[in-house]
Amino acid sequence: MLVLKFLNVVAPAYFLCIAAVTFLLQIFLFIPSMFKDPSTTPLFSSALLHGALFLFLSANALGNYILVIQNSPEDLSKGSNSGPGGETVANWPNGSRTPGAPLPGTHFCRLCARATQRHDHHCFFTGNCIGSRNMRNFVMFCLYTSLACLDSLVAGVAYISAVLSTSFANPLAFLTLLPHSISQFFSGALLSSEMFVILMLYLWLGIGLACAGFCCHQMLLILRGQTRYQVRKGTVARPRPWRKNLQEVFGKRWLLGLLIPVLNVGSDYQRQKEK
Repeated sequence: MLVLKFLNVVAPAYFLCIAAVTFLLQIFLFIPSMFKDPSTTPLFSSALLHGALFLFLSANALGNYILVIQNSPEDLSKGSNSGPGGETVANWPNGSRTPGAPLPGTHFCRLCARATQRHDHHCFFTGNCIGSRNMRNFVMFCLYTSLACLDSLVAGVAYISAVLSTSFANPLAFLTLLPHSISQFFSGALLSSEMFVILMLYLWLGIGLACAGFCCHQMLLILRGQTRYQVRKGTVARPRPWRKNLQEVFGKRWLLGLLIPVLNVGSDYQRQKEK
């Protein structure tokens, strides 16, 4: 338990450090190097277009990251008891279930010390549980983080290609870049700043693929109307249309959430809360 609490503190700090380093490299290294291209017009230069795209992706990734933390799941354990297996039990006033029966899809997290409605998992990089209240923001966070890493990867490859006069037309050139660069770095033929950028390329690739995998897996579970916790417990998916499952998480104004980081406006959870 102590190791998990330590990881719950280190993982968010690690993510914020990577985000800060990525932002500094883009603003002070990659984008200024693009202005040196004389073949583009100043108004529609690749540097301005790339800078606008990177700021858009970064704003959405960090905005949804903040909303995942700010929009923490409500503590359903208040006024209820914790049953076997970490499930929350409570009295049902409408008589739909027997008193003391576990609430469906809830789980008590020992790290957050709260019971989450439609609990999915505990995300160490946000230091928070993911449930019905912040599920959409978590999916958008994974999506835009993977896109921002891909954008930084492409810009970094272009920068290294220009600085080292290396061609990446052959896919094997990227795979052999790291071991070749390490040998050059220890022989003194490669600068420390260039070696650092090369290491960041592989870090962006790993984080981007991991976030893309999380996003695709989460979308598959949403379409099936399940959460990771329910899959681990062997709970059968609810027999509902996939459009209804999407609307429950993303709401009717789903397009707005794709463009700017917003709360779950128009979702089923928001409407139930307003009632």
